Amino acid sequence: MDWNDIKAPTLEEFEKIADEAFARLPEGFRARCEGLIIRIEDFPDDEIATEMGLESPFELLGLYQGISHVERSVMEPVHMPDMVFLYRRPLLDYWAEYDETLGHLVTHVLVHEIGHHMGLSDDDMHAIEEAAGRG
Repeated sequence: MDWNDIKAPTLEEFEKIADEAFARLPEGFRARCEGLIIRIEDFPDDEIATEMGLESPFELLGLYQGISHVERSVMEPVHMPDMVFLYRRPLLDYWAEYDETLGHLVTHVLVHEIGHHMGLSDDDMHAIEEAAGRG
């Protein structure tokens, strides 16, 4: 492999990786994500960093913003769409340090960010990742 022309994926390329990872997830899981928006940013913004008490913007790989399915009520007024943020630079930094594919890492973070807000157990999330394949 010629590494001279290899570059880290851009925000747009990372969005494609995330879209492909989401498309590989089991249909039943994806159906529960109706209306979910996946956003790719280089780092969490200052407000999120302060709110979460981050010492470094590299500490956060992803974030789910929305109302948990466990806490959601049909009596609630319309709310903002659920969003998952994937942070490109922290993910790339993590990827460089560990022996896993970037696709698998993106799938892992995506499933866990969504899964925690659906009230899924770690075992449930692991099964979803396995069903999606290694990426």
